[in-house]
Amino acid sequence: MIGSASSSVVLIVEDEAIIRVAAAALIEDLGCDSFEASSADEAIALLEQHPQITILFTDIQMAGSMDGLELAAYARRRWPPLKFIIVSGNHIATAIEMPEGAHFFPKPYNAATIGEAIRTFVQ
Repeated sequence: MIGSASSSVVLIVEDEAIIRVAAAALIEDLGCDSFEASSADEAIALLEQHPQITILFTDIQMAGSMDGLELAAYARRRWPPLKFIIVSGNHIATAIEMPEGAHFFPKPYNAATIGEAIRTFVQ
């Protein structure tokens, strides 16, 4: 558990159900509450309904109207205070592709690195 991370609410956006459920378990083990979405469109609807979401944890490659990088850019414009964790098994995101302050992790990622990223967001 991360101490003050319990005040963080994380939206996990992943189109692979097994990976999404595993990510949610990891986030909850870190002491955060979470919501889950399987697409950018679903994520946007959840962000609109739940202003308590503070961190967007998204995969880059997803089916649907936009990928994770496009979702992060949209979310940054719409909800500027959001923090971002971006992951991918196929693409190495550069700083110029991500919102300022975002953390990128290649898959497979581990709990310690995700936990450290969340810790930097809640300090």
